[in-house]
This record gives sequence, structure tokens and C-alpha cells, in this order.
Amino acid sequence: MSFKEILFSLLIVLLVAACASMGTPDGGPYDEDPPIFVGGTPAPNAINVTDDKVVLEFNENIKLENAFEKVIISPPQKEQPQIKYSGNKITVQFYDTLIPNTTYSIDFNDAVVDNNEGNALENFAYVFSTGKEVDTLAISGTVLNAQDLEPIKGIMVGVHSVLNDTVFTNTSFERVARTDSRGRFSVKGLSPGKYRIYALADANGNYLFDQKSEAIAFYEKEITPYATRAMRNDTIWRDSITVDTVRTVEYTRNMPDDIVLRAFKEAFYSQYILKNPRDEHSNFSILFAAPNSELPRLKGLNFNDSAAYILESNATMDTLRYWLKDTTIYYKDTLEVAVTYNVLDSLMQLVPKTDTLYIAAKKKRETVIKEEIEKFEKEEKKFQKKMRKLPEYDENNPPVYVPPTKELQINTTARSQMDFGTELELSFNEPVASLDESMIHLATMVDSIQTPIPFVFKQSEKNIRKYNIYAEWRPEEKYVLTIDSAAFRGLYGGVSKPLKQEMVYSSLDSYAVLFLTIPHTGNDAVVELMQGDKVVATARTEENKCAFYFIKPGNYSLRLFIDKNGNSKWDTGSYEDKLQPEEVYYYPRMLDLRALFEYEQDDWDIKAPLNTQKPLEITKQKPEKEKQKINRNATRKFK
Repeated sequence: MSFKEILFSLLIVLLVAACASMGTPDGGPYDEDPPIFVGGTPAPNAINVTDDKVVLEFNENIKLENAFEKVIISPPQKEQPQIKYSGNKITVQFYDTLIPNTTYSIDFNDAVVDNNEGNALENFAYVFSTGKEVDTLAISGTVLNAQDLEPIKGIMVGVHSVLNDTVFTNTSFERVARTDSRGRFSVKGLSPGKYRIYALADANGNYLFDQKSEAIAFYEKEITPYATRAMRNDTIWRDSITVDTVRTVEYTRNMPDDIVLRAFKEAFYSQYILKNPRDEHSNFSILFAAPNSELPRLKGLNFNDSAAYILESNATMDTLRYWLKDTTIYYKDTLEVAVTYNVLDSLMQLVPKTDTLYIAAKKKRETVIKEEIEKFEKEEKKFQKKMRKLPEYDENNPPVYVPPTKELQINTTARSQMDFGTELELSFNEPVASLDESMIHLATMVDSIQTPIPFVFKQSEKNIRKYNIYAEWRPEEKYVLTIDSAAFRGLYGGVSKPLKQEMVYSSLDSYAVLFLTIPHTGNDAVVELMQGDKVVATARTEENKCAFYFIKPGNYSLRLFIDKNGNSKWDTGSYEDKLQPEEVYYYPRMLDLRALFEYEQDDWDIKAPLNTQKPLEITKQKPEKEKQKINRNATRKFK
């Protein structure tokens, strides 16, 4: 073959290979870079600014995401500026007059993203001053819910350089920030000096605490911001998974940056009567919008209320039920009553208020009697029909139908399998008028032989229609509870039926035991064993120690509060009284408790930073995932 023929053959092969590799034209690399700020009018960190319009320019077309939520301007504006974006520009038009000698900051957070791929420009803030210098100090920290240490997202944090106690309630913040998904905040643009710092769920947008329904937090100490030089590690990534270089760089660290604000709502309420239902003639209820500080007083207007009812109240005295004892009263279709209860006046003082209620029965007495007669006649017909089938039935002398005695219903917590710690309880559908304890029997069972054992029968302090049975319960032992017929008689004539329930208490091998040593708690802490939001058991510390017994296997968390007033419940704070809410702490890890095990935990450090204590597994306000670049170009197939 000649040289020309060989060269021609090679050209043919190359052409075929080129044709075989043909594909869709490549569109170029993906855009993975955020917008770049290239300039503004006025210039960044400009001084002596008088113009009320700011124009920011970027290297590509942009858009703003969730600007209302993410963009925060300091000092706060009474009339909100207009923020617009178009093409590669953002325009901020101020409507409030610019304050002289003041640093202005527009914190965009990560609201600025490119128009196509949504790459965010992180932590972008724009600053200028109407005075001769730009203030650069900052205060940072975290806002947590005081009761459960949940990070609070989106709450306002503000400062005042006026240090008196009334400034928070009558003057707008000087500078503000808003918390992110971790509850973190940074109040920027501060000048040297002393400040008071607050958090505020600002319901009406006036940047001051003037509504008792607003959640707040206040820091007890004055804060002096300062800057210091510090070192940190910066990581340079080669791609999304490969580290190129880690280098140590010097930076300016603004302090303090670890402030923790515990937000709470004061025990304020607008007290009023929600409703007053009367489903049956025999009783009615009064429901209030909030707890009462003392029992409301009731006066009958169309009946004599003296010894006329039995009052049933819940612990907070906001749900009241009146069981009428006199038929001449409860036969009335409408009861007129005057209810006197305490409300807060304009000076936040409790004063009595009286409401007149007209409490109508759901059905008129006439209708109820008619329904009872119809029911009696229907049952009587069924009875006579049944009797006619008997051979001894005498048509001329038919048996008289006697309606059954009204039943007083008994509900009990007694079950065939009982857990230790479960109270043995009886509850009734109406108040008990009389009872015979000699007709209540509790026995152990051994080889089918019942042996009576002593017990205590006592009305519950929490509910007048509930009773408890206390005995010396033993694991794996069989018990039988027997209640004779007519042991209880209700207020309205109901009679209880006989009841028999066999029970066995679980083996101790079914439970775990937990012993805790918690320094710095003394005898003042109430410790709560929890599953999710449910408090399973509580224990009070004695000399820094407490214990939980008969714990069912499972995953648990631990929370405690310092019970300063000894009422065994968590109490909120009061700004007027300069009273912080009672301190709450979490054990920082979940506990996997198993049967047959005794656990001892002595590593609970309640002095650890509050924002690090609550386990992430039970934290509801999860931090938003940081926006990470996906290096799609590294895996992109070039064709």
C-alpha cells in the first residue's frame, strides 16, 4: 500500500471516531458561586451620609428570599423602609428621617441569592454612618424558651444605652437583631459604652414591651461590648468532600458573644367567663379563660344558694362544676346567678368583678319528664310482652313493672396486670352521697384462697368524685378487689352494682432504677423524668441526690427546675418585679433504661452553658441546614 493510501485510511478512521463521539452540545459549567457585592451608593462604611436611599449592586442578577423575615435594619424604623430588587440591584428607600451621628446597618443574613441557581450570599450586611465614624462593636448570644430551653427563632433582640428600668416599656430599641433557627443573634453597630439587652416577641411592631401577652427576656447585668484579637482555623475545600488547606488566621472577635436570654411570658391574663354549660338539670359548669387566684363567689338570684350545691373544682380553679342538691332548684329551667371573680385593672391590680349569668338547661324540664314517661311506657310494654309468655301469667292480674334502680357508675383503674406507681382509683359519674366501707374488700389470693388485707380508702384531694385505695402492694402477688352491691349511693339516687377485679402487680424484674447525683441543687430541685413532652415521674433532690424507681424500659430525658418558692411547679418571671423565671436545666444525653438494671448518673453538670444542654433528639426547633455548595461540576460528565 502506498503512503497516500495509508494516509487516506487513517483520515477515514479519525472521521468515523469523531462521528461516533457526537452528542448533545455541553452547556458549560454549573454556576455554584454566590453573588458578589461590587459596590453601593453610598459606599460601604461611608460616613456623613445624608441621602435616604441606598442602592446596592452585585455582579449578577439577584433576588431576595424571605426579606420580611431575614432582613433587619438598625436602628429600628418606625415606618418600614421599602426594599426592592431588580436585575443586579437592591434599593432601600428610608422613610424615617436619618438620625444624626448614628451607624446604620442593613443585615441581609442569607436573603440575597443569585437569580438562576439560588446560591446565597451568606451573612451579608451593609453599613454606613450619618456621623464621622462607623461603630463596629457587637453583642451576640442565644435566646431560649425559659421553660424548656427550646431555641426561639425570629424573636427580636434589642439594646438600650439608657440603663433605667422603665426604658424597656416606654422607649423603642436603639439597635436590634433577630434570632436565627438556632436562637442565635448578633446586635451590631454598637458604640463603646454600657447597655441593657432584652428579647421581645414584638406583637405590635413598636420595639418596646407594652403588651403583657408578649414573650420577653431581660439580662440582669449591664453589658460593655469590646473587641479583641483572636485566632481561628479556616478550611479551604478543593471540592465538596476534599480539604485543600487548613490555615490559622487572625480576626477581630466581638465580645461578649455567649449571652443567654431566657424568654418567658408573664403570668398575665385577661380573665373572663368562657362559657357556662348545663347539659343536665342536676348540674352546671362555669369555665374561665385563665386560672383564678381564689375561688369565685356565686350568689343565686332566683334561688337560695345557701347549701344548695356541692362544688367541684380543678387545681387552677378555672373549671368549676356545681352539683345541685335541692330538686326545687335543679327543676328550674333557668338559673340566675351572680358570679364574682378577680380581674386585673389598668394598674395591674386584682379587683373583683361580678357577672350575671342566665344558665339555661339544655332541655326544658317538661321535655325531660315527657322523655322519661315515654321511656317508662316503652320498657313496661317490653316487660308485659315478656311476662305473657310465662305459663303463670294472669291477664286479669298482670305483674306490676318496677323500673330498675338508677345505677351509680363506677370506673376503676384496677386491671389484671398492674404497674407499680399506678394508683388504685375509683371514680363516679356523680358525687357520692353515702358509702359503706365495710362493703369494700381487698384480699390476696394464694391457691384460690382469699386472705383479707388491710387498706386505706380515701377521697382524692384532686377530685371530689374520685377515691383511692392504698395498700402494701407486693410484686407478683395476686389481689382481688370486691365491692358489694349498693356500697355507694349517688347524690341523685344512683346505686352502685357489684364489682370484682383480680390484679397482679408486675415483677420488679420488669423495671429499671435510676439514681442521680446532681451537684449545686441541694434540696431545691424538682427533677422530671420525661418521654417526649410527657412527664412520667418527678422527684425532689435531697442533698443533691434523688432516685426514680419502677421505671418501664424505654428512652427517657431528664429535666429539672430550681423550685425557689417550694410550690413544686415551675414559675414564670415578672419584669416589673425584676423576677427571672425559675431556672431549668436538661441532662445533655438521652437515657436508654432497661429492665433489671440500676443506673447511677453523677455527671450532670447544670453549670454547663444552657444552649448546649437540651439533647438534639428532643429539640423541636431544629437548626436549619447550612447551605452547602454541591460541587456538581466535579461529577459533571463532559461529552
